[in-house]
This record gives sequence, structure tokens and C-alpha cells, in this order.
Amino acid sequence: MYLYPLLVIIAASSFGVVSTIIKLAIGSGFSVSEAVTSQFFVGFCIAVCIFFITNRAKFSFKGVKILILAGILTGLTNILYGHSLNFLPASMAVVLLFQFTWIGMLISCISKRQLPSRIETFSLLVLVAGTIPAAGLIDVDLSQIPLQGWLWGFAAAISYSFFLFVNGKATTSMPAANRLVVVSFSALMITAIFQSPEIIWNGTLFNEGLWMYGLALGLFGMIIPVFLFTIAVPKVGLGMSSILSAIELPIAVIVSVILLSETVTPLQIAGIVTIILGTCLPTLLNKNGLLRKKKMSKQRDGSTVY
Repeated sequence: MYLYPLLVIIAASSFGVVSTIIKLAIGSGFSVSEAVTSQFFVGFCIAVCIFFITNRAKFSFKGVKILILAGILTGLTNILYGHSLNFLPASMAVVLLFQFTWIGMLISCISKRQLPSRIETFSLLVLVAGTIPAAGLIDVDLSQIPLQGWLWGFAAAISYSFFLFVNGKATTSMPAANRLVVVSFSALMITAIFQSPEIIWNGTLFNEGLWMYGLALGLFGMIIPVFLFTIAVPKVGLGMSSILSAIELPIAVIVSVILLSETVTPLQIAGIVTIILGTCLPTLLNKNGLLRKKKMSKQRDGSTVY
């Protein structure tokens, strides 16, 4: 009841750290493109190391197609989100990415051909209510934001939603180390096409210190979330995973306050608390429902015995 939802929350929280690390890399003189490329190159290197250390069997290609697609969507999400940061304030970019909550729910409804449950709908409404104050957008003038920013940010949300959907379809027969290698390699290839692969051989990555940010981004933006999402999303489901992944926004705000010394208003704190409540509601309500069902079942069994 708690393990797989907790894994989704940890994976989403890991993603929430990424934006702050990218900001730190930008503060050190690197571009978003260079930071994203370092993320997937170092992430792939870590995945290969994990594979050779832990894997004792031959590499299996069963189910590799769906994992390649997951890797492409991982890289594409980061590319689109990086482009949105060129046109949007960081808070606005996070809010647009946050739209994956209802987009993922919509994809889940279409694929299952059924409406969301009342618990999921109520939680989604709570999440939406907490999003704008948590991101600090109450007094922001949105008229000056260019159309490109809206399009890049919304495209990142769609890509992230499909990433969660594909992870729900990922094969469980392939060892975790194999899955990491396939996904990270696919993400690296799509990133190398559209970003800055020259950092690998021109000295920027290793001689100028970018590797430190790449190491952090590779762990928090690739290894941890991909590993946990692949395990947990098939068990939890896309709709519930989209709700639980909303924890990414509060984590992004909290980490930026700690590492970047950004200020947070009481209104933002209220929004963060609202989002955390929205992510916890489904698990708590499902627990109460299961407990009631078990109690009723025991009562029926007891009456049958007597």
C-alpha cells in the first residue's frame, strides 16, 4: 500500500532537485544546453558502471523498444524544459511542466477508457489549487511572456506525461541495471543531437568542472528516477503516479530556498502544504477504504461462523 507510492514520490522528488542544480551550473558560467548534456553523459557512464558491477548475466534485449522510447522521452523532456527556461521565469516554467498532473490523468483515462475515480479527481483539484501560490505567481505579469515560452513549457509537460505512461508499460523481466543502460543511452543520443555534445571532447566537461554538476544531475535526473519509476509506475498506475509526482514542485521550491537562498512567502508555503496534502490524500483515503473493507469482511466471516 505504501511502498510503491513512496518510490514514486522519491523519484519525483529527485527530479525536483534538477532545476536548482541547473541554476547552480548557470551561475558557474555554463549554459542550460551544456548542463543537460552533462546530465545524460554522466548518467550513462554511471549506468554502465552499475551494469558491470551488479550484472552477472548476458545483456537481454527483451522489451528494449519500450525502454528506448522511455529514454528518448526523458531526454526530450529535459531539452524542452531547458528551452522554456530561456523564455520564462523559473517559477512559470515549473508551473507549465506541472501540467503533467492532469495531462497524465487524461492519458490514463483515454488508454483505460474510463473516468478517473473520485479520489483522483478530488486530489487533482487540490493540487491545481496549490500550484499557483506555491510557484509565487499571484502578482506576476503574464502579458510579457512570449508565446515560445508557453509552447516549450507545455510541450515539456506533454513529454513528461508520456514518459510516465511509457514507464508504466516498461518490461519487468529485464534486470534493473539493463534497463538503466538502455534508457540512459537513448536519452544521451537524443540529447547529443539537439544539445551540446562537444563538451565531451573540448574539455568543458572535465577540465572546467562541469562534471561535478553532471554527476549530481545524472544521479538525481536520470539514475534514481528512472530506476524507481520503472519499478513503481506499473504497480501504482499512470493516474495515481501523476498525482504523486506533484511533490516535484514543493521539492523544487524548498531546495532552491536552501541552496540558492531564494525567498519564500507565506502564500508559497500555504501552496506547498496544499500540494503535499493533495499528493497524500489518495494513499490515505485508499487506506481507510481498504481498512473498512477488511473490517466488513471480518464481520461477515464471523456471522457465517456463528
